[in-house]
This record gives sequence, structure tokens and C-alpha cells, in this order.
Amino acid sequence: MDTYDPHEQTRPTRTPAARFPGHSWRKPAACGPNSGNCVEVNLAAPGLVGVRDSKNGDSPVLVFDRGEWASFVEAVRRGEFDG
Repeated sequence: MDTYDPHEQTRPTRTPAARFPGHSWRKPAACGPNSGNCVEVNLAAPGLVGVRDSKNGDSPVLVFDRGEWASFVEAVRRGEFDG
């Protein structure tokens, strides 16, 4: 599966994961060392946020711009996704 930045007009020549340095992936402390149901976030690419499955470092990377990410985080804080 090839995931790409939806804001680009053409498909990039590099994979989305290549934009995000490997040492910059972070997962929430709440995930703990043994939790397999987490995502990792990378804020190292200018203006972009990368998100991937924490269980698989080679998983596809979803790419969001900073505004989209901020809107998502605010919605989480408001409890919009609480079940």
C-alpha cells in the first residue's frame, strides 16, 4: 500500500515515510511498552505530521498538514470520539 500526501498535486517521487526521520517517531506514554494498539506520530517534516502503526515501523504513513492535525487533537480533547 502506498500512502501519499493528499495535498500534493502529483504523487511524490519519495515515499511519505522518507520525509520523516526514523529517530523522530514518538508514541504516547499511555501506550506503555507492551501495548500493540497505538500509533506513532512524527512532527519532523516542515508543516506536516506523519502517523503510522506503532507495531510495524514499515507500515504506511498517513500524512496530515498541521492544521488538520490540530483539529483532530482538539476533537479528541473535546471527547468527540469517546465511545
